[in-house]
Amino acid sequence: MFHAFLLLALLVAGGIDRAYAQSRAPVLQKFLVEIPAGELVEGATAYGPIRTDIPVAPVLKGGSVMGYAFVTSDFVGTTGYSGKPIHVMAAIASDGKLLYAELVEHSEPIVLIGIPNSKIKALTESYAGLDIVAEAAAGGAGHELDIISGATVTIMIIDDSIVRSGIKVARALGLGGLAPDTANTGPRYVLNGDLNEINDWQTMAGDGSTRRMTLDIGQINRAFEEAGDARAIKRPEPGEPDETYIDLHAALVSVPSIGRSLLGEAEYQNLEKWLDEGEHAILLAGRGRYSFKGSGYVRGGIFDRIQLIHGDNSVRFRDRGHRRLGEIAADGAPTFSELDLFKVPADSEFDPTQPWRIQLLANREVGPVEKTFLTFDLGYNLPERYRTLVSPEPVAMAVAQSDDDAAARAELWQRIWREKQIEIAGLLVMLGVLSGVFFFQKQVTRNERAFFWFRMAFLAVTLVFLGWSQNAQLSIVNLMALGASMTNGFTWDAFLLDPLVFILWFSVAAALLFWGRGAYCGWLCPFGAMQELSNRIARFFKVPQWTLPWGLHERLWPLKYVIFLSLFGLSLVSIPMAERYAEIEPFKTAIILKFQRGWPYILFAVALLGAGLFIERFYCRYLCPLGAALAVPGRMRMFDWLKRYRQCGDPCQLCANECMVQAIHPTGEINPNECLSCLHCQVLYQDDQKCPVCIKKRKWREKLARSTAQSAAAMDRMMGQPAQGEKENAHVQGQS
Repeated sequence: MFHAFLLLALLVAGGIDRAYAQSRAPVLQKFLVEIPAGELVEGATAYGPIRTDIPVAPVLKGGSVMGYAFVTSDFVGTTGYSGKPIHVMAAIASDGKLLYAELVEHSEPIVLIGIPNSKIKALTESYAGLDIVAEAAAGGAGHELDIISGATVTIMIIDDSIVRSGIKVARALGLGGLAPDTANTGPRYVLNGDLNEINDWQTMAGDGSTRRMTLDIGQINRAFEEAGDARAIKRPEPGEPDETYIDLHAALVSVPSIGRSLLGEAEYQNLEKWLDEGEHAILLAGRGRYSFKGSGYVRGGIFDRIQLIHGDNSVRFRDRGHRRLGEIAADGAPTFSELDLFKVPADSEFDPTQPWRIQLLANREVGPVEKTFLTFDLGYNLPERYRTLVSPEPVAMAVAQSDDDAAARAELWQRIWREKQIEIAGLLVMLGVLSGVFFFQKQVTRNERAFFWFRMAFLAVTLVFLGWSQNAQLSIVNLMALGASMTNGFTWDAFLLDPLVFILWFSVAAALLFWGRGAYCGWLCPFGAMQELSNRIARFFKVPQWTLPWGLHERLWPLKYVIFLSLFGLSLVSIPMAERYAEIEPFKTAIILKFQRGWPYILFAVALLGAGLFIERFYCRYLCPLGAALAVPGRMRMFDWLKRYRQCGDPCQLCANECMVQAIHPTGEINPNECLSCLHCQVLYQDDQKCPVCIKKRKWREKLARSTAQSAAAMDRMMGQPAQGEKENAHVQGQS
C-alpha cells in the first residue's frame, strides 16, 4: 500500500510539472502582483506593463520611469542545490546601477534546514548599488563576492544570476551606455571538425590547446593578505613560498584533435558516446595542495570550487556531468593527482569558438565553521586552426523562458531519486523491519534481552544513517512549509527535494492511522534516538535517574502543545518569524549541522541532552512541538495494539514505573499522545519473572505440572506398577 501511495504521489508530481511546462508567462508577471513597486524602489507608485520584447517592467513614480524591474530566472538559468530555480527580483536604473535586489522565492535545502533565510535575503539586498556597467567591463568579476559559510553554492548562484541577468537587461535596454552583446556582432566561427592530427603535450601547451594556471603558497598567502581579512591573514597556508598550491590545466577535449591527443582513441570514442548533440566536454587536470573539486559536491551534486564562464553566462558542473580520467595519453604529459572530464550542457549557450574561462574558488578557514574566499581565473581561447570563420549573423538575446524552470522541475525528483537509490532502499528496509516488529510484537518482545539490543541497534542506525548521514530529520518547519504551500497553491515540488524525508512523511502518515506518533518518535527520530542512546550510556555509568511526581509530570505535558500552537499561530502571520522561533527544536544543531554552529545553539542542544541524561527523553516529553503536532492526528489511530491485563494499574504499577516517558497513568491506561511505542510494556506483559499476572500463571502451571506428576505416580502404584523413580532404582540394581 505504501508503494502505491508513493507511486501515486510521483505521478501527480509529474502531472504538475507537465502543466507547469505549458505556461510560458514570464516569472516577473507573478511577482509584480506580490511585491509592491514602492517596496522594490523607494518612492515608486506603480509598475508599467511588461515589455513585449523582453520580460522587463518599468518602475514608475507618477509618469516618470525610475528604473526597470526584472526577475533573474527570466534571463538566466538559476538552478541551485534543490534542482529548482532561485528567483531574485531586481530593479536597475537608467545609469546601469542596481536600485534593489530581493530574494523572492527559492527551495534551497541548505537554507531550509540550516542557514537562516533572513541571512540569505540580507546578502541579496546588499547588491543594491552594484554597477552593472563595470561588471560587464570586468566580465562579471568586478566586485568582491561575499560568501556565507555553509551555503557557498547557493550564494554563488545568486551572485552569478544577479550579475548576468543585470548585464543582459542593461544591454537590451541600452542602460549606462551599454550596447547589445558585441560577441554576437563580431566574427563568428564554427569548429573545424576535419582536423584530426595527434600532438604531444609540449606542442599542445605551446599552441594554446591546453592552458595553465599555477599558484604557489607564497602567491595564495599574498592574495589573502591583499584581500584585507585579518582572520585569513592570521591563518596563512603552511609550507614553503615556492611550494605548489595548485597547478591547474584546462583543455576543450570535445574538439576532435585535442580530444584524441589527450584522451587516446578509445577514450575519445567513449567521450563521443557520453556527449549528446550540442554538448561539449572540458578536461581539467590538477596537482598540488589544493583540490579544484573538493568534496562538497557529494552532498548536492554540484562542484562548488569551479565554474565555467563564457560571456555573460556561466555553467556549474554537477556530478551527473562528471567523469574521472585515468591518465593523459599525450606523450610527455606530466602526472596529475586529479584528472576529470566535465560536460557542458547543450542549453548553456556555450560557444566553444569564443573565449571562456574556468573560475577557481579558493577558500581559507577563518573560524570553526567559517571560511573566506578568493577567485582566480584560468582563461582559454581556442587556437585559430581549430575553428573556421563564417559570415556573422545577428543573434537575438537569449531569454530564459519559464519552460527552463519546468525542465529543472521535471528533472528534479527523477535525478535525486536515482542518485539516492541505495539510501532509499536502506530506509525502506528499516520501515519494513519496523512494520514487522509492530505487527508481530508478541513474538519479537518474548525475549527481553534480545529485544533490548535489537532496539538499541535500530536506534543507532536511525541516528547515524538517517540523522548524521542523510539529514532525514523531520521538523515542525516541514509542517509549516506544508501549511504555507496549502494556502499559496500546493505543489509537490518542495516536498520531493529529499526522497528520504518525503518517504518518512508518508510512512508517518500511515503509521498515525495504525499506531499513533510512537512509530516515528520512538524509533525513527534521529534526535530522539540520540537522547535515548545517551541516556543508556548515562545509566551504564550509574548516573542517577529522576522520576518526576505524577502531578508535576502531568502538568508539564501540555508545554509542547502550547509551543506547537504558538508556532502555528506565528506561521499564519509570518513564516520567516515562525522559522526563527522554531529553533526551539535542536534538530538543526545536533543532527543536520552536527554541532557545527554558533555557541548559543550548541549550548541549548547540549543542555537538552544533558537534561535527558537524568530524565529519559526529557525533550520528547515536555518540549517537542513536532511530537505535539503528530499526537493530535495520532488520536485517530484505528487499533489499540498494546495489550493490557485487567490488573494493570490496580494494583500492579510495574509497567507504569518502568515506562521510559511515564506515558502510563497510575490507573493503568496508556496515554496514546505520550506513548513512544518502545514496546517495553509488551516485554513485561510476557515476563513471568516480573509481571504479577504472568508469575501467577507460571506458578499455577508449575503447580498443575507437579499435581499431574503426583497423580500419575499414585495411579501407577494402584495398578501394581512401580512409579517412575522406583523403575529407575530397579534398573540400576539389576545392572549392578
